[in-house]
Amino acid sequence: MPMNTHLALVVDDEPDIRELLELTLGRMNIETRSAADLKQARTLLAKERFDVCLTDMRLPDGNGIDLVRHIQQQELNVPIAVITAYGNMDSAVEALKAGAFDFVSKPVDLQVLRNLIGSVLKLTDNYPERDRRSRDTLLGESQVMCNIRSTVEKLSRSQAPVYISGESGTGKELVARLIHTKGPRSDCPFVPVNCGAIPTELMESEFFGHKKGSFTGAFSDKDGLFQIAAGGTLFLDEIAELPLHMQVKLLRAIQEKAVRPVGAQQEIPTDVRILSATHKNLGQLVESGLFRQDLYYRLNVIQLQVPALRERPEDIPMLVEHCLKTLSRRDGHVMYKITDDALKALSNYRFPGNVRELENILERATTLCEGTLISSSDLQLPDTPMANNDPIEEASPELEPGTLTLDTYMDTIEKEALLKALEQTRYNKTAAAKLLGLSFRALRYRLKKLGLE
Repeated sequence: MPMNTHLALVVDDEPDIRELLELTLGRMNIETRSAADLKQARTLLAKERFDVCLTDMRLPDGNGIDLVRHIQQQELNVPIAVITAYGNMDSAVEALKAGAFDFVSKPVDLQVLRNLIGSVLKLTDNYPERDRRSRDTLLGESQVMCNIRSTVEKLSRSQAPVYISGESGTGKELVARLIHTKGPRSDCPFVPVNCGAIPTELMESEFFGHKKGSFTGAFSDKDGLFQIAAGGTLFLDEIAELPLHMQVKLLRAIQEKAVRPVGAQQEIPTDVRILSATHKNLGQLVESGLFRQDLYYRLNVIQLQVPALRERPEDIPMLVEHCLKTLSRRDGHVMYKITDDALKALSNYRFPGNVRELENILERATTLCEGTLISSSDLQLPDTPMANNDPIEEASPELEPGTLTLDTYMDTIEKEALLKALEQTRYNKTAAAKLLGLSFRALRYRLKKLGLE
């Protein structure tokens, strides 16, 4: 076999299907070996090194997931895609969780198959030669960040949907971009979309596109986000904000790998990888009926939790140094420095807004500081900083005549109550408002009034 020829293993007990797959792969200059059952497949895997494996789900002596697990257990490093029966998404999800690269549904759409194989070959041809270090992108040497970077490396080799959870400001989109950049789709678009920022009446058109004349104002055909992200990655941020009717349509698009533009008669195939994120607890939303359970299981094939900044305080000095270098370049290579007291103050602060808040604090400090040295007073941290690992305690100041006005005393009490409620609800403002017996609007007003917004 010539050195530049790829080798594929096709596993299916139906001779006609094997022949179809062999012909399709042959036209892509891929040599094939065929097996009719698991036993033959394992024998061939032990004899030769394959670049890709395609297996039917139902086999005479087991199923495709058994072969996925065999490849994982033997550490054969062979990307494997499973061919599932039409509509059998539960098996597809189970295969992805077991370690499958991707799946295709019967009847097999040959263009979808070619796209899948193309993604696999990008991995085998180019991926090992890339600089896969991510320390300069996901900063931090804490154990939790080392684990995150290691997980990103593994997830980038798959096409499985990934659900990225974590508080606001932790860098969920940064993680999603890194998964895309390190994977075989990096040459194609990464399309981020904030699901909460699209008006409800425009959602279907924004996601799936529309045909000219399909509604008032549709003066021409328009591609949707799925078409714009063709071959690449669609990152659905704040997925919890999708209304239920769009959750149904999104579920179908993911399951069928096809979308129907508004006003179109037929569905068109799509080739995108879905990554999603939210700062809310999707599991709780499913229990309360606000998010579809079937869509949750499709999106949450693999979950990646991004830690809050207060959970990795040892990374704060490195993040501060990086932010100041960035701000120095922005301001004409002015070399900003920070005092030890200021760095200590940052290390003892809880950062409810996480890394995004740290960036904002330092940007404000570089504007307020005298010269280029940032002191603790330039940071303008809240009056009641909280240690990273200490619980919020009800330590109200003593109201002594002549030392504290009543208004200041009451503001301090109110601030402590607000912070405690936010901490208990993991900074979910809606839940905090309910805990305090306030409306959401009243909570926002009080946070703004007390400088906690």
